[in-house]
Amino acid sequence: MRDLIYQLRDLNVSFPDLAHKPLFGAAPRTTVLKGLTFDVAKGDVLGIVGGSGSGKSTLGRAMIRLLRPDSGSILFEGTEIAQLDEDALRPLRKRFQMIFQDPMSSLNPRRRVGGIIAGPLRLQGFDTIPARVDEALEMVGLPKSFATRYPHELSGGQRQRVGIARAIALKPDFILADEIVSGLDVSSQAQVLNLLEQLVRELGLTLAFVSHDLSVIRRLCSRILVMHHGEIVENSATADLFANPQADYTRALLDAIPLPDPDQVWT
Repeated sequence: MRDLIYQLRDLNVSFPDLAHKPLFGAAPRTTVLKGLTFDVAKGDVLGIVGGSGSGKSTLGRAMIRLLRPDSGSILFEGTEIAQLDEDALRPLRKRFQMIFQDPMSSLNPRRRVGGIIAGPLRLQGFDTIPARVDEALEMVGLPKSFATRYPHELSGGQRQRVGIARAIALKPDFILADEIVSGLDVSSQAQVLNLLEQLVRELGLTLAFVSHDLSVIRRLCSRILVMHHGEIVENSATADLFANPQADYTRALLDAIPLPDPDQVWT
């Protein structure tokens, strides 16, 4: 049995419903994640899939503690992180990183690429930062000369590579990738997915890939969580899910995938 990097138990997350906030007093809360329980093994590429509002992005952000859950347990390599304050979390931040959906909005337009990648390294007190920046650029297939460029001088696919470089420069154990190919053309999508497959293999990363697109999830992920209305409706190996989906919602997602041959069925 492989070692576990994550163990989540009965995880619950809610947000204030500001649309229904009374004139006086606190706003009511809307439950977004409802009692989620699952494990992630080291080296897994976990797909988290679901429609808009399913809670998939909220789950990812809770896993790397960009938000604090209301209740439940999140064990990261044996350390309980669910309710840690920011001071306690700071030494752990380098061990889990995130690649954002929109690289243009997540990259500071006033900073050069080298400075963008170096920022988290400085925050974590790393040495030999220029060498780490060069290494990260090389690993994502960009020339070292790109360190002097600004984000607006890059294509969408190149900007996403910079976002990946920023994440891997810290040499984390776990990376959350949230809808990172949804804004790219088909060719750039394929290149970024190829790059992720290569990095997972070479660096021994554990990756959670959040997407609404099951066809992308199928290509990249070894295991899939299907989310619906804040709950996990299916948790299985990718091949098993496509061969024999158990939940009605999963079957609906599979039926919605466009097929090149109208007579083809998923097997």
